[in-house]
Amino acid sequence: MLSYVDRVQLVVPDREAAVRQWETVFGAVRVGESGSHFLNSHVTTVQAGVSLFEFLEPAGPGLVQEWQRKWGQGLYGVGFATPDMAAMQRHFDSQAVRAVEEKGNLFLEAGQTHGMPTVIVPETVREPVGTIRCLYEVTNPVADWQATAGLYTRIFRLDPTRYCPIESKLYGYKGTLTLFNPPERLDRIEITETWGEMAMDRFFKKRGPALYMCYVETDDVPALAGRLREAGARFTDSEDRPPETGLFIHPSALFGMLMGVSKKDFAWVWSGRPELAGPGAAESYQAH
Repeated sequence: MLSYVDRVQLVVPDREAAVRQWETVFGAVRVGESGSHFLNSHVTTVQAGVSLFEFLEPAGPGLVQEWQRKWGQGLYGVGFATPDMAAMQRHFDSQAVRAVEEKGNLFLEAGQTHGMPTVIVPETVREPVGTIRCLYEVTNPVADWQATAGLYTRIFRLDPTRYCPIESKLYGYKGTLTLFNPPERLDRIEITETWGEMAMDRFFKKRGPALYMCYVETDDVPALAGRLREAGARFTDSEDRPPETGLFIHPSALFGMLMGVSKKDFAWVWSGRPELAGPGAAESYQAH
């Protein structure tokens, strides 16, 4: 019942500074100012590509303030789109999932998932803006990836026959990609178990189940790298693929959020459909 990754939410110390950084790096545009009673938070929203980024500052005691007290800033939650909000609510009710309705959206606290605060929103068509195409992934390190995959299959009514196993000895994890609608879209939750004291493993040992990072697509990785350099924003090339096909933006550049960037369609190389990545893509990934 999930269509795509629609947005991510970040807790930030200064929403205006976050807007300026997203404008500079991603060519984002401000699309909204609001508040959330459920989160007890002020919310500033920008659009980059067809996706939304919500910057949260606490309005008082509540979920966002408590999260900020523990972790300071960074990636807080994720929003997924669905074609039928009423059907999604009925399904949550049937699965004993407590979803709180606010302004036509459905909110799930992290305790309803494995550390992944979630908002379900209606499908919305947007004209793309800026330097990226869209969000397509959030990464959720957990203690048991199979148990988490089973939970998300059940509560989000996903199809496990569409999932793709994933493992990285370089980055120290294994798990699955819960692809929502392949081969039309790459959108998914990456569920991982970690090891080896590498970055994701250190994060999990410190934070427990939570959201670790997000991933976006762009048509032009080198152009985005140029904007990052001009902004003085820290980033690095991917170690297992050619630099023109991907990079990682350091959390110091994005208010505590790690972001992966991949060239359009290149992520199909490790997502079960390498033929969709284009001629030579799989060979370049393996050879790099």
